[in-house]
Amino acid sequence: MKSFLNFLGIAVRARKVISGTELTINGIRSGEVKLVIMAEDCSPRTKKDLHNKASYYNVPVVDTISSSDLKMAIGRDRKVMGITDLGFAKRLKEFMDN
Repeated sequence: MKSFLNFLGIAVRARKVISGTELTINGIRSGEVKLVIMAEDCSPRTKKDLHNKASYYNVPVVDTISSSDLKMAIGRDRKVMGITDLGFAKRLKEFMDN
């Protein structure tokens, strides 16, 4: 988990992340987003919308991280973000699968 959050911080500094629900959904539609990261304490409607959109476009979703951990990792208060770089997305997914 710690290595995931550290790497997420690197992805943010490398500007490979878009944040916010609307931007992330639009990024999924356009094929720009390779991985969705969503706080576990998002609203049920946001979770449902993002999961539906992500599964339709075959985009993996990580939704097991608290919003306070996300805030610490990226320095901003965000609950939804999309990773736009395939390399970063794959590596972050590996951290979560281990």
